Amino acid sequence: MEVKECSDLAEENQFIVDDVSKIIKEAIENSIGGTAYQHNKVNQWTSAVVESCLGQLTKLQKPYKYIVTCTIMQKNGAGLHTASSCFWDNNTDGSCTVRWENKTMYCIVSVFGLGI
Repeated sequence: MEVKECSDLAEENQFIVDDVSKIIKEAIENSIGGTAYQHNKVNQWTSAVVESCLGQLTKLQKPYKYIVTCTIMQKNGAGLHTASSCFWDNNTDGSCTVRWENKTMYCIVSVFGLGI
């Protein structure tokens, strides 16, 4: 039986932005990919992206509660600004936001991981 040091456990349970970013990008590509913007599919796409992210994040088996948001916007020249602020423990908690686009739309996904 392998005994892990406290520092090993802390490192293993960290919110790793690169891993989360990869999960988000894969979820977007698999759900939306190269499709053109269609207003009637936006609800389906946002749900698919969020569910895919949550599914992959829980498979990491880390002690976190996750919050996932997804915004899809048609490219039509309109402006969009987003911001978020959090009061948390920087040693355990983290966030990752990915902005993805194709010729017809933007998709912005944010994941917040809060240590349990």
